[in-house]
Formats: sequence, C-alpha cells, structure tokens
Amino acid sequence: MNLKCLIPIILVIASCEQPKPELVLEVTTFNLKTTASQQIFNELDAEVESNFTSNQPGFIKRQSSVDENGNYMVIVFWSTLEDAEASMNKFMADAAVSDYAGMIEGETMKMNRYTINQEFAAENSAFIEMMAFETAADTNIEKFTKTNAKVAEKVTEPKEGFIQRITGVNENGEQVVLVYWDTKENSDAALQPFMENPISQEFMGMMNQSSISMLRSSTLESLDTPMSNKDKVVALLNSFNTGSQEPIGYINPNKYIQHNLAVADGLQGFGEVMQNAPEGGFKANVIRAFEDGDFVFTQTEYDFFGPKAAFDVFRFEDGQIVEHWDNLLEVQPPNPSGHTQFDGSTVLTDLDKTAENKAKVEDFINTILFKGEMDKITNYINPEKYIQHNPAVADGLDGFGAAMKYFAENGLVMEYETLHKVLGQGNFVLTLSEGKFGKGEPSAFYDLFRLEDGLIVEHWDVISSIPPKSEWKNDNGKF
Repeated sequence: MNLKCLIPIILVIASCEQPKPELVLEVTTFNLKTTASQQIFNELDAEVESNFTSNQPGFIKRQSSVDENGNYMVIVFWSTLEDAEASMNKFMADAAVSDYAGMIEGETMKMNRYTINQEFAAENSAFIEMMAFETAADTNIEKFTKTNAKVAEKVTEPKEGFIQRITGVNENGEQVVLVYWDTKENSDAALQPFMENPISQEFMGMMNQSSISMLRSSTLESLDTPMSNKDKVVALLNSFNTGSQEPIGYINPNKYIQHNLAVADGLQGFGEVMQNAPEGGFKANVIRAFEDGDFVFTQTEYDFFGPKAAFDVFRFEDGQIVEHWDNLLEVQPPNPSGHTQFDGSTVLTDLDKTAENKAKVEDFINTILFKGEMDKITNYINPEKYIQHNPAVADGLDGFGAAMKYFAENGLVMEYETLHKVLGQGNFVLTLSEGKFGKGEPSAFYDLFRLEDGLIVEHWDVISSIPPKSEWKNDNGKF
C-alpha cells in the first residue's frame, strides 16, 4: 500500500482521538464554629449530598473530608462552570441546608474552581491529599507540565495504596493537585520519600513557596466520629432552650462536684436550680466552646434570673461530667470602644501552638498582674492591636493604662493573688484566678485571651465577688 492510500486511514484514526472534555473541580475548605458538633455536622453533610448537591444539573461527584485538626474540605466535580455557579447560588438561598451552613465558621471558608481533563475514578479512596499553589514567576510552563507528569508516573503512582492523581488550573493560573489513597497509613508512608525524590524537588522548586497550601484529610465516609466532650457540654447548655432531658445523662449521677457556691452538690443541686426556673425556663446561647484534655470551657450568654455573661468549666472522667466551675456577671452596656462582653473573633486557629500560648498567658498573669512589671507589657500584649471586651475598659494599651490609673486615683484595687487554672485550645486561653477587686472584696477573675503570633490581641473577662462561706450551698470552694 502506497503513502496516498495510508493518508485517509491516518485521518480517520486522528479524528477519533478527540481531546477529553474539560470538567470543573470545586474545592471548598473551612472550619466549624467552636460550638458546632463535628458528629452532627458529618451527618448533615451526608444529607446535603443526597438531598441537595447530587440533584443539581451537571453534578458528577462529591467528597467531604476532614483532617486531624478539624480542617474540612469539600470536593465537587461538575460538568461545567455554569453548573457549579448555579448550584452554589441555589445553595446559599436554600433553607433546607441552613442548619448545615450555620455550623460553618464563615470567615474561614475558601473556595476555588479548577479546570481539569481527568474523570474521577477513586471511588474506594479513604484519604485525600490536596496541594494548591502558584507557579514561581520564572517557571517555564511547558517544562512544569512535563515535570508534573513525571512526578505522577515516576514518584506517586508506583506507591502502595495509590488510587488516582488529578491536576487542574484555575483562571488565575493557580495549580491544584489531588492525590487519592486507599488509607491514611499508605499516604503517610509515601510522604517522606516524595519530599526526598529529586523529581519531586524539581517540581516543588517551580512553585511560589509562599503560595502553597496543603490539606491531608480522611473522607467522612471512612470515619466513625464519636460525640466529643465539647459536644456534650454544648448539648447540655442548649438543653436549657430545648427542654431535652437526654443531655442530663452526660453528668455522672454519683459524682458531680459543684463549685458554683449558690448551688448544692451533685445532680440534686442541679435539679433544684432547674425546678426553680422562672416561667419560660432558662436560656443559653453558647458563643465559644473549647476543649483541653479532660476539660471543656465555654463562654455563654445566659438568661438566668436575668441576662448574664458567663464562663463555665467542666471536667470529664470516662466520658461523663464530674466537676463544674463558673463565673457570672450581669450583662453590661458596650464598653468605651463599643465592644460587648460577647462579640469579637470566634475563629479557632493555631492548634499546634496550644501549649505555647498557654505558657505565654501564664507568664503574663505572673509578670504583669501579680508582680506589676508594667515595663514588660509589650512582651505579652500586641501594642498595635488589643481589642478589649471588659465593660469598663477601652481598646489598646492606652485603655488598659487608663483603667489602672482610675483604680489607683479612686482607691480601688484589682489584685490577682492566686492563679488556679490555665486552660487553652489553639489561639484561645482561659485563666481562673483569685484576688481582690473594687474596694477589696474577695473576687474570682475569669479571663479569656486570644493570641496571634505569640501576643495577646483580644480579651474578655467576668469578675465576680466570692460570697462569705456562711452563704455557700456546698463545701467545694470557688476554685
């Protein structure tokens, strides 16, 4: 057969090799509010997929995952960008998903859409790696593309447990790489060899290092999420609103040590308070909730014989509450800077810095509030950003100084004498201290601090007097 005869055959074959259609990969990352139950959220996530997202035009596949620090990722594959945008617009206005959306910390939500040409084929994956990045300014895109393909073929695909690798790019040129694994263990085993491989190092050298974000997370389907101690506390406090009796079961009936001096020990004391509730009962709006080992601490706006600002601390043993401390104060008008006792940031970050932040706050209490070494205050409080929620104190170091001056000029005191507890999670730290306040009354100081980059940038507190022992309804003491 001569060349002229071959040409039509070649043309027919070429016409059959159509490029794969472009699809849209939507990646959304976020954190939950500190008051949200991860267990309930995961259940709602499955309902959102089956009742909403999977019914939208152009839907292909949806996966949700979460890492060990509670960072969530939702991945959705769409046929077109128009389909993705239409679904999101409908989602934001759909009342059926409001409970789900209401558990997300909106400030943490980030969404990107990428164009891809690979169809999803990782049905049995239990673990997902996501890396998003911009290429370095001097990167040759053709060389980058070839190196990217080489990483897939030579480095990632041969590893045990590998299922699929998907790459894409968005309209701003940001790249994304998704790698699906059968288990977290196999992903973990492949991570260090990847970092040490020369091909991988060449690939990562083409990235703008400051732009890299990475999330390694387990699919929700592969997880059995138990109810956390924090979830139990939030449910118990919310039972004031719902009347549900089930959360009472989270309290150990044989051991419940009460440090609210106006309440008797044990479940009996708790029951007496509930029986004496005014018409309509008590109400509780949990603003912030955190967990530190066996302790859970919350900041709550109560309607408890009138509007109250409060901190509660609960200690657990074997999954049940066995001890409780609290501090309450009547809700006050906004302070000189316009802040209330409740507003401000609720975003939980820096979970890897919990111990460091607790140590910083403890040192602040000892150095500044105990010893009064005010010349060292900028070692602890950010001089450019200090948001104050104390009802009488303005923002900044100037506000702090003005309050101290007012106390001195009017014969008032604010003396911290004993630090009883330092509890923290991530960027939030709560301290429980004892001392004297005002005209010298024995007082309990509960202080909540938020830190950024190792410095205090926000502060809430509740200060209450400690009644004389003759008025106590239990013998456990305030602390």
